[in-house]
Amino acid sequence: MTGELAANKRQLKSYLEAFSHPDPDAFDAAIRAHFAPGAAINIVHPINDVAGPEAYLARFLHPLATAFQGLHRRDYIVTSGAFEAADWVTCTGHWCGTFVADWLGIPATGLLTYLRVGEFHRIENGLFVESYVFLDLPKLMMTAGVWPITDSPGQTRGFTGFLPGPATQDGMRVEVGGTERSASSAAMVTDMLRALATEDEAWRPYWHPNMAWYGPAAFGAFLGIEDFASFQVPFESAFEGWSGGAAGNGITRHFTRAADGDYIWTGGWPSLTGVQVKPFLDQPAQGQRVFMRVCDWWRREDDLLVENWVFVDIPHVLAALGRDLFEGVEA
Repeated sequence: MTGELAANKRQLKSYLEAFSHPDPDAFDAAIRAHFAPGAAINIVHPINDVAGPEAYLARFLHPLATAFQGLHRRDYIVTSGAFEAADWVTCTGHWCGTFVADWLGIPATGLLTYLRVGEFHRIENGLFVESYVFLDLPKLMMTAGVWPITDSPGQTRGFTGFLPGPATQDGMRVEVGGTERSASSAAMVTDMLRALATEDEAWRPYWHPNMAWYGPAAFGAFLGIEDFASFQVPFESAFEGWSGGAAGNGITRHFTRAADGDYIWTGGWPSLTGVQVKPFLDQPAQGQRVFMRVCDWWRREDDLLVENWVFVDIPHVLAALGRDLFEGVEA
């Protein structure tokens, strides 16, 4: 199994290398070579469901390359693992380019722009057959000066600038982490997730006091466990009956949850659910059940979590609450 995971990781790195320089022909070739003809591809709102590589090119990658001159990728984490008898590869980093043409109704800035991206691909017979692509579109809207939401779930909005890769700069290793360490890391995160939304904040012992939480721009990033708590506790209190993909609740699930040595990840589509009981991102409480598409990557040191990269499909959440940021936009 370790050999297969290493091979899968090498395949993902080969796939990403096609995007390391601005070459549209290489982009198209990589998509067609790595995705199965009938691949089920899920992209954040407003793009959502895409069927197969040609639709992925037409609805996502070609418009992105038109909007961002010199488009290329800079990833800082590449991982692979198995979950529920399926093989997964994951990566996260940035799409980079000069924002020269409007995209998804977001006005171009004419400036070098970094768009955070995270991807998950399930592999069968050497091809991606099921994929999830997360983008931090609110961050892009902030960069363009058109983010319309004034509220933040925390006591204050966290840092919304450029977010870095791992402090150890080892997120792109081809080697697969040891089996025991990987299993221990996955168990640690699963236990931590089940401790969220508890009155005694039972999640705290899993984190280093100076942990870094790299959240989606609509929430912001936070440094240190107390700074993070100033976001997490108010965020949790805006909803009742919180439940996540690790809980086995029957209504949300993780499509993948595994670890590669000291790196751990989860993804759910949706992953979180709760009933809104307080205002959230300028939307009044209506007692509505909310579902959130979420993914994470964590880095562990010794027996504590020290870094966490997070995506939440906030435009999808807001649309469900009656505020579609892309209403009328054809993706």
